[in-house]
Amino acid sequence: MPDKNLLIVDDEPAIRRFLRVTLTSQGYAVSEAASGQEALEKAVSARPDIIILDIGLPDIDGVEVTRLLRKWTNTPIIILSVRDSEGDKIAALDAGADDYLTKPFNVGELLARLRAAMRHVSQKAGDPVFTCGDLKVDLAHRLITLSGNDVQLTPTEYDLLRVLVTHAGSVMTHRHLLHEVWGPEYGEELHMLHVNISNLRRKIEPQPARPQFIITEPGVGYRLKIE
Repeated sequence: MPDKNLLIVDDEPAIRRFLRVTLTSQGYAVSEAASGQEALEKAVSARPDIIILDIGLPDIDGVEVTRLLRKWTNTPIIILSVRDSEGDKIAALDAGADDYLTKPFNVGELLARLRAAMRHVSQKAGDPVFTCGDLKVDLAHRLITLSGNDVQLTPTEYDLLRVLVTHAGSVMTHRHLLHEVWGPEYGEELHMLHVNISNLRRKIEPQPARPQFIITEPGVGYRLKIE
């Protein structure tokens, strides 16, 4: 893959060193930060294509760093943290993180998440037609096809799919989806979200009971798969 600038933010030198060696070997140009303030400065000076961010930083919490970054950049942010509670994951994702991986982590999975995040950026900047396997979503013309056949969705189902496509590859929390599709006053209506996801899966998934496009992130939300 071509060189991509990557910023590692972690206060543990051993973790930064391990990630630098691993990711440099995969073609990434790596810069580092050991604190939240340094991360904010490096995000401006190094202009990374993607950021790996720890939450437990010595000065500014990683969730707050994410919020501050999201005020001016859409650079993909992958949280890499020892904290594994649903509350921590939801807080980071609601703040604007694209993904969340817990320590200890599998290198292969981290590399896969990085590739997915970069494909997401390329997809947003390129063709307005989202494609994954036999599923095609043309947002410009509001056309959805599965194996070449038109799929008819209700307005709510379409809005839900539109949000997932817009953030394809990223984990979308329940609350974020509810806010985007129904409005902020529906932030706790999880049953309504689950019912509409189930209906959407029946229309676009070849095997709705074993979804391959809309992936469940238990206790957190959903992710639209990117090939």
